[in-house]
Amino acid sequence: MLYRRGLKVERQKPVAFDFDGMHFDDGLRVDLMVEDCLVVELKSVEILAPVHPKQLLTYLRLLNLPLGLLINFGAATFKQGVRRIVNNHRDFASSRLRVNIDLTREEN
Repeated sequence: MLYRRGLKVERQKPVAFDFDGMHFDDGLRVDLMVEDCLVVELKSVEILAPVHPKQLLTYLRLLNLPLGLLINFGAATFKQGVRRIVNNHRDFASSRLRVNIDLTREEN
């Protein structure tokens, strides 16, 4: 468990937001909030629907956080079931050092 490793973990953390002049204290809940900076959304489906990453991105935008993980336990392997979702990505040197990206290839 994450908390056994000394990390602060909140389960089913409410996300407060304002919409159309109304305030919602408990309208949305993130599955896991780690160290107040990482949102982890958990699913268990054979195939992720397009709405699943959008849901996580909405949480990130409402919480003004840069990064979240979408974990689907229904995928064949853990690697296939994990997606990193980024809010307001800014290109920087280390973000270009990803696997399987050819930076020398010219665009037509």
